[in-house]
Amino acid sequence: MNPRTALVTGGTGGIGTAIVRYLARQGHRVATNYRDAAKADAWRAAMATEGIDVCMVPGDVADPASAESMVRAVEKDCGPVDILVNNAGITRDTTFHKMDYQQWSEVVNTNLNACFNVTRPVIEGMRARKWGRIVQISSINGQKGQYGQANYAAAKAGMHGFTISLAQENAKFGITVNTVSPGYVGTDMVMAVPEEVREKIVAQIPIGRLGRPEEIAHAVAFFTTDEASWITGANLAINGGHYMGW
Repeated sequence: MNPRTALVTGGTGGIGTAIVRYLARQGHRVATNYRDAAKADAWRAAMATEGIDVCMVPGDVADPASAESMVRAVEKDCGPVDILVNNAGITRDTTFHKMDYQQWSEVVNTNLNACFNVTRPVIEGMRARKWGRIVQISSINGQKGQYGQANYAAAKAGMHGFTISLAQENAKFGITVNTVSPGYVGTDMVMAVPEEVREKIVAQIPIGRLGRPEEIAHAVAFFTTDEASWITGANLAINGGHYMGW
């Protein structure tokens, strides 16, 4: 495999860290963004103890100017971005009749508009070089919906609409665009949910357990390989059988 520069947004989170680790161990130069410098330094130091050197740049994916500056900094420090994983995401859960505009817009801006904000600055370079891999990290709840997550489900569903349009536009340029939709994974965020609630979630999963972050990372890494060059516009659901469909 040719080593390339990979940008993973939200790389310091649970799934993001696993993706960064996986891509780095495949030999890629991996970059991610941060907003809190102290937390970023601690995370980078922890990764360094594993022998993984991560290029870290400041950037808010929800802000178009900040996202473009982030991409340009990665290009300057690590080289042209050939692999992009749009992974950054937040939740602001509440039932829709109680949801205010800020709760709606923050989730849509960070989870969906960020796909535009980060992908737009890298797509021209990928087209010029005739090679690129773009992966959106969506969610099971973008497929089946979820009580109290109208904002999140809308944004995550929109990510795959973005995927399939971008895939059509860029296929002839050697660029593939795919979506990975994780189910409930044992990240810090999910483990912070009360145990009785987690037990109810697990009871709905045919495989009988939460997913592991590295299982999601394995799928993302697969989409970035040369061997996956005939797969584009796909959505890979990884949820233990929690939601099944075409």
